[in-house]
Order: sequence, then C-alpha cells, then structure tokens
Amino acid sequence: MDEQTVQDFWQQHACGDAQVGGLRERFGGDYEKFFTDYDRFRYRTENHLPACFDALNLGGKRVLEIGLGEGADSESLIRRGALWTGVDLTAESVERVRTRLTLRDLPFQDLRQGSVLDLPFADSTFDMVFSHGVLHHVPEIGQAEKEIHRVLRPGGELVIMMYARWSLNYLVSIALIRRVAVLAGYPLASVGILKTGDGAGGMLGAHIENARKTGLGRYLRLPEFTHYNTDGPANPYALVYDRKRISRDFPSFRVTRTYKRFMHAPPLPVHGLPGQTLMGWHLWAHLEPVGSGRPGS
Repeated sequence: MDEQTVQDFWQQHACGDAQVGGLRERFGGDYEKFFTDYDRFRYRTENHLPACFDALNLGGKRVLEIGLGEGADSESLIRRGALWTGVDLTAESVERVRTRLTLRDLPFQDLRQGSVLDLPFADSTFDMVFSHGVLHHVPEIGQAEKEIHRVLRPGGELVIMMYARWSLNYLVSIALIRRVAVLAGYPLASVGILKTGDGAGGMLGAHIENARKTGLGRYLRLPEFTHYNTDGPANPYALVYDRKRISRDFPSFRVTRTYKRFMHAPPLPVHGLPGQTLMGWHLWAHLEPVGSGRPGS
C-alpha cells in the first residue's frame, strides 16, 4: 500500500458524497446547497463536534488542518478564531474547500494540495496541527509524524481523531458481525443464490467481490478486513488505534490526553445511545511535541 493508491481513492470518492449524494450527481454542482445539506448531516450525526471544537480555544492560533474533506470542520475552526491553513492530498477536496470559504467569505491564511509526507510549510510554523479522521489512512505514518513535528512550533499541540480499537464498532460490528455475514454469504454467491457484481447485493455483495479477488481466508483476516470496513468496501487502507499505538506511531510527541466520542457500529442500531465515552468509534488524542520540531532534534 502506498500514498498514490490512497490519493486515487479519495480523489474519486470525496468524503461526504456517499452520505448526502454526489456534488455533481445529485446537486448538479450547486455547491451552496451541497454544503448546507452536508453540514446538516454531519453535525446531526456527529453532534459532539461543536463542543470538541469549542474546547480547543482556537482564537488567534495558527492552525494547520491536515485532510479537509468537504471543509465543514475547516469552516468551524475559522469561525472559532483560528488563523487557518489547510492541506489535502487531493485536488478535489482543495477545490471544494476553496469554493466553500469563498462562498461564505471566510478568511484563511493558506490552502494547498500537498502530502503530509512532505508538508509544504516551513519549520515551526503552526501553534496547532489538527487532523480529524485522516491519519489512520496514511500507510507511511512514520514519515507523516516527522513532518507534523517539524512544522509544529515547540510548545504547540497536535490534535487528532483516529478510529478506536477499543470500540463497539471494531470489536463487535467489524470483527464479528460483518465477517460472519461475508462468511455466510460467500457460498450463497458461489452457487448464484446471492447476486453480486456491478452493484448487486449492496454492501455485502461488494465485500464478497473483494473476497473473490483476494481470497476468502486472506480477506477475513482482521487487519485486512478492517481496511474495507471503515469508509466503504473500496477504501484501500485504514488502521484502528488505542493510546498505546498512538504513542508508538508518534514517538516525537507525548500524549497528554485521550477521549472517545461517537457511538457508531452499523449494522447495530446504537447511534446516539449512551456509552460513547467508553466504546465510541472516534478516539481523540492531544499530543505535545518533544524536542525543537527540527530534523535531528
């Protein structure tokens, strides 16, 4: 797995299109209507986000956001006083976010297409680096960590959201229910009882087609299966994290606190139920840099 494969996927599957319908397919390129519908969906589904943003105390801070999606969070950070700069791997996301900020007359410092493996910014530029739901899709996380450390000033803060290992979604929905569904559906598809291919069979059909290409045994291995069960069956790469793994993958930082939000475990009907701080899918982590933020420190 490499960055180019990840880039190609997100260029073709802009984050949010699957949830509210494609910008061009459903909305005919009407950006304002698309952004309004997307934001309504996002903050209804993840209603914990405004409070999380408020707690960051962003006023006057130079903030770099890595991975922008549709720019909903970018707008939220700017409206809370961040001196915001954004970078995304895909031209599609950069275009959409630039359009959003222009339509809504929101100020920002910089917006670029670029890689977290080679951030196009000088050393010690930012007071905060923020990345929500992005870095767990980066295969070369070690290089990404070094670059984030480089551009963050000493005394700054890294705030990230990673998919949580110790969550209902991972431990029960992904590791058990969905794997059993593929295991049960595979022989039915083999004899033609369950139709798959060309969109037939829905999500299960897509997983069975993946398993045919990969081999059922290999596909059902949990590390492999996880890639295809966070952001759809076509997603090429994803990891799950706990505090220990964050500390391991971010050795130039010290984890100062972690917490979980967002109860989410489809097909289980648990959205909005109590317990998100124990078994939530989103693991937030706050980290502080160790050393000067320059290579060799």
